[in-house]
Amino acid sequence: MIVTLVRRLWLVPVVLAGWQALAAWLATPYLPGPVLVVSRAYEMWFSGPYVLTDEAVGHFLPSLVRVVGSWAIAVAAGVGLGVAIGRIAWLADCLEPLIAFGRAVPPPVMLPVFLVLFPIGPQVQVATIVFGIVWPILLNAIDGARHVDPLKIDTAIVFGLPAHLRLWRVILPAAAPQIFAGLRLSVSLALILMVISELKASTEGIGYLLNLASGNADMPAIWAAVLLLGVLGFAFNSLFLTVERKVLAWHHDARRPA
Repeated sequence: MIVTLVRRLWLVPVVLAGWQALAAWLATPYLPGPVLVVSRAYEMWFSGPYVLTDEAVGHFLPSLVRVVGSWAIAVAAGVGLGVAIGRIAWLADCLEPLIAFGRAVPPPVMLPVFLVLFPIGPQVQVATIVFGIVWPILLNAIDGARHVDPLKIDTAIVFGLPAHLRLWRVILPAAAPQIFAGLRLSVSLALILMVISELKASTEGIGYLLNLASGNADMPAIWAAVLLLGVLGFAFNSLFLTVERKVLAWHHDARRPA
């Protein structure tokens, strides 16, 4: 376990040392060293009576709730609709032109539209995040459900498996590797869109803190927010990979050479 962790993270201290050396050499306020950045982050967010300060609790928690809740909504909508489109030909014929149009629209472009449709607040952020991340989930679910081995479906029908059991025991397991590929893409996109939506349409959240620090020309705070987002992205991705390995253990075992 420790050896694996060292192999994965050995480059981190090297990058931090190089960053510190570059900051000392350039001596510019626009590139503070990691020591100053971490010190500023501790002062702002981690020096409270229970580790987190009031500012951290008031801004981190809303962001995390929004990104996790929006991701859950996108997963439910994308997987459900994607599997239906992948298995029902007439539904695919009706909806695929709309899907092709929607996926071509850059999610940040929709932010002004959502600002008109919803009051400034969580609704705008949730709509922006869901719109941006639903496409990789939806498209991978369509592709996974559409390319289930017909022999498996025919075998299930021959054995008299009803439609709902064919869905849960044949179609979804067969499509799961493709679906999880879309889910993994959506995790990183959700964090990016969370920040984008909070920069312009929020009075709280990590993106709002980043915007506030930028307005105050507080460079250590800006870099601290960037560093925090990087750590969150790494944590989300690691957590997702852990879940994926457990859920798709059968798939990974089948791909290993004998």
